[in-house]
Amino acid sequence: MYDYIIIGAGSAGCVLANRLSEDPDTKVLLLEAGPRDRHPFIHMPAGLSKLVGKKGVNWDYNTAPEAQLNGRTLWWPRGKVLGGSSSINAMCYIRGVPGDYDDWAALGADGWDWKTVLPYFRRSERNGRGDDALHGANGPLYVSDLRYTNPLSQVFIDAGREAGYAVTRDFNGASQQGFGYYQVTQKNGARCSSAVAYLDPARERHNLTIVTGAQVNRITLEHGRATGVVYSARGRAYHQQAGREVLLSGGAINSPQLLMLSGIGPAAQLRQHGIEVRVDLPQVGENLQDHLDICTLQHSTQRVTYDRVSDLRIAFDYYLRGHSGPGSSNIAEAGAFVRSALAPDDRADIQLHFVPGMLDDHGRHRLPGDGYTLHACFLRPRSRGRIALASANAGDKARIEARYLSDPEGFDLKMMLECAKLSRELFAQKAFDPYRGAPIFPTRNDYSDAELIEFIREKAETVYHPIGTCRMGSDADSVVDPQLRVRGVEGLRVVDASVMPTLIGGNTNAPTMMIAERAADLIRGRA
Repeated sequence: MYDYIIIGAGSAGCVLANRLSEDPDTKVLLLEAGPRDRHPFIHMPAGLSKLVGKKGVNWDYNTAPEAQLNGRTLWWPRGKVLGGSSSINAMCYIRGVPGDYDDWAALGADGWDWKTVLPYFRRSERNGRGDDALHGANGPLYVSDLRYTNPLSQVFIDAGREAGYAVTRDFNGASQQGFGYYQVTQKNGARCSSAVAYLDPARERHNLTIVTGAQVNRITLEHGRATGVVYSARGRAYHQQAGREVLLSGGAINSPQLLMLSGIGPAAQLRQHGIEVRVDLPQVGENLQDHLDICTLQHSTQRVTYDRVSDLRIAFDYYLRGHSGPGSSNIAEAGAFVRSALAPDDRADIQLHFVPGMLDDHGRHRLPGDGYTLHACFLRPRSRGRIALASANAGDKARIEARYLSDPEGFDLKMMLECAKLSRELFAQKAFDPYRGAPIFPTRNDYSDAELIEFIREKAETVYHPIGTCRMGSDADSVVDPQLRVRGVEGLRVVDASVMPTLIGGNTNAPTMMIAERAADLIRGRA
């Protein structure tokens, strides 16, 4: 019997596996539906663009038709491999700002305020710039400056300065706002996923068992307690018991789905699919939030972009020259955090990712020629969606109803319009004069507000930050309490991005690892 069974070896699950197995007297089982992280494009940072079509390492989700986005179904890539989405993402290391976590505490997530979570960020981080009050230098997660940047990334930063914005060296420093280069989760020019950072150092421990290709079908419950899991792997079915706790780290889609398949969730929905109701928790799957993103694309008159650099040349140079050159780029090298005129407080409410190449439909649609792309998203959307069951079969994908732009006041749409206008303003700056070709999306530079709104409805996509579907809080309606324990069930916790009450102001990977760092202490009863 194992003491702990961890479901999902993603950004959070790998952290838990490492920290819990530090105790040699504790036996840990880590179950992952995907394969080992052996694919070379996982470890070469620029290979992320080639992972788009690799369904073997991707859950390959799609939303239900989105009413406010012209009925489109949006593609949601999520990592299905050791390391989870940290093995396929753009590696941008962003924590958000203190107010994001103080908001969590104010909403009932006691003990998740900035003062409490900062030490866990620092414990996780091994920043190449060294240790200070806001950064750690001794953790397992390598955070580095990019080894290689495209010249257009500096042009973008210069354009921000020309538009009147600050330039910053550190988005995770004293002030987040400004234009600059992202620090990335890389070690010596290679991707440092949660599997590389946390799982690789722990693989040889006798008390840690890792099973890949393991599809968990349900969590078993007896007398109000989680006792184990039923899963299938390599054509066989297993029922594995847990002596202490079952820890669910499937992410914002899979975690609520598995809870519902196990009889924990909205009673009416469970009965609809013939599932016995073990615990009626109406909020399981609700509170879904994500950053909606609009991309502005422009042709480049100079052939300096990544569009025409051959994949073979990048890989050859990268491995021949010691993990350097364009292969070490995360592609989204530069970005910005901007406070709009509509911001309700002093925090940035728009995030930008600049790409020195043409990126349409997540890179799945290749465009001819050379160009550059600016991603822009509203950081604190008010719209809420949900994850629902499509069937009682664990092998069937859950139904994703993101409900983008559905807030009654229409504020999210106003902010997306601000995002599109800001992107157009930046591309018009003098710094881009030597490179600016014809506009691609939007097709003209003089779109009216109405035309920009239609452009948003037709082209906006996810920027890969779903959270909130197993909301943490102190109220009776929350799915988990501030200790991350599922309400109404003993011996069961959820530890992943699904427990976030609200979106943080930025990328969600680093905060997810922080949650798992703190969860490990909560589970072990350590301060």
